[in-house]
Amino acid sequence: MVAMARNTLGSTVAASESGVLAVIGTDAGGVAGLPAPSLGLLREALLVVAPARLLPQLAPWWQAEQAAGRVPAASPCPELLASDKPEHIFGPLGEALASGHRAVLLASGDPLWFGIGRLLLQVFPPERLRFHPAPSSLQLAFARIGRSWQDASWVSLHGRDPEPLAAALQKRPAALAVLCDPGAGGAGTVRRMLGASGLEAAYGCWICERLGHPQERVLRLAPNEPLPADLDPLHLVLLVAEAAAPPHPLELPLFGIADGLWLQHADQPGLMTKREVRIQLLADLELPEAGVLWDVGAGVGSVGLEALRLRPALALWAVERRGGAAALIQANAQRLGLKPAGVVEGIAPEALAALPDPDRVLLGGGGRDRAALLEAVLQRLRPAGLVVIPLATVEALAELRPRLEASGLTVSVSQHQAWRGAPLADGTRLAPLNPVLVLSGRKG
Repeated sequence: MVAMARNTLGSTVAASESGVLAVIGTDAGGVAGLPAPSLGLLREALLVVAPARLLPQLAPWWQAEQAAGRVPAASPCPELLASDKPEHIFGPLGEALASGHRAVLLASGDPLWFGIGRLLLQVFPPERLRFHPAPSSLQLAFARIGRSWQDASWVSLHGRDPEPLAAALQKRPAALAVLCDPGAGGAGTVRRMLGASGLEAAYGCWICERLGHPQERVLRLAPNEPLPADLDPLHLVLLVAEAAAPPHPLELPLFGIADGLWLQHADQPGLMTKREVRIQLLADLELPEAGVLWDVGAGVGSVGLEALRLRPALALWAVERRGGAAALIQANAQRLGLKPAGVVEGIAPEALAALPDPDRVLLGGGGRDRAALLEAVLQRLRPAGLVVIPLATVEALAELRPRLEASGLTVSVSQHQAWRGAPLADGTRLAPLNPVLVLSGRKG
C-alpha cells in the first residue's frame, strides 16, 4: 500500500509518487540518522540532491542496502547532485519532476526553518513538494542542555551583520539561540558582541557542534575561557540568562557598573537604565555630599544605588510600583554592600507621602500619570533642589517642561545617544542604543 499525505492545498498525493520531490531533513549524522519512512523514499529515488558534506555517504550506503537486499541488485545508484549552490539544482530537479522520476533532496534539520525549503517553494508549486523535517538545530541544542525553550528567542547571523544580535541582547531574553555563520566569525562574533553589551556575567554560554552526529560536542564556556582551537564550523551558540555571581564591591568601578551584573526581573529583564545613560544621569543629578535622594520609578535600583556608592552619606529612598521590586532592589544593594534609607514598593505619588523632603529627585516613572507625579514632587522639593527626568519621547518633554517653568525652576534639556562597538567581519561597527532626552529643573 502506498502511503498517502495531504498537501497544503488540500489535495492528496502519494508520499512516494513520481513527480513529487521529497525534501527530507537530516541531523549532522546524515543518512545514518534517517527514520525508516525517509529511508524508504531514498531507496526509490533516481535523483538525490544533498549538501556536499553528505554526498560521500550515499554511494556506500546504497551498496550496503543492495547487499542487505533492501534495494534490488540491478538497481543503479541514483544520480547524486550537490545542493550547496541552489541555483544549480533547480534545472535538474525540474527535469526529474517533469519526467516523472522520483527525486529526493536531503537538507539540514527542518528545511522550512532557515533552510532550502523557502527557495524550493519559490520555484516549484507546493503540491510538487513533500517536506519531512528532522528536529531543528534549536530543538537538539536545548535538548542537549536539558532546558525548555518555549521562552527562547533566536537570531540568525548567516549572511547578515551582527546588528540583530545587538538588538536582541538589549532586550535581555531569557534564552537566545544564535545560528552562526562560520564565514563571518561564528561563535567568536557572539562572544565579542556579548562582551560589548556588558552582559558576559548575565549569560551562560554554550557551544553546540555537529548536533545529531556521533561526534557531536556541547561545551559550556566560562566568560574568559577561549574558544576551542578545533571548533567545528557546524555549530550554534546558546545564551541562557542566569543570575550573575555576586561581585566583590571593592573590585567594581565606583559607578558605571556593567549591565550584566545587576539582578533583573525575570519577566522583563531588559527594563533597566543602561550603563551609558546611568553615567549621564549621575552627572546631571549633581549629587551633594549629604541630603535626601528620591529614586522614583527605580526599576532595579541601578541609578540610586550607584549614587549611594558615590555619596555614601546620602539618604536614598527608592520607590517602585512593580510587585517584587523592593526585594530585588534590596538584593542589588546587598550585592554592592549598600544600605538605602528605604525601599518603598507602591504607587507614587501616594507612596511618597511618608518620605522626607528631597534635595534630589530622579523621576523615571509615572507613565500616563507623570504630570501629576511631577506636581507632587515639586511641592516637596527643597530649596536649591534638583529634579532630573529621563524621557523617551518628545511628547513627554513637551508635556513636562512647561510645568517646570511654571513652577519657577531653571530648566535645561539635553539629548544623549550612545553607541557600542560591535564586531563586523574584520572590523568594528557601532550599534546604537535608544536615545534619551534628559529634562532637568533646579529650584531657586
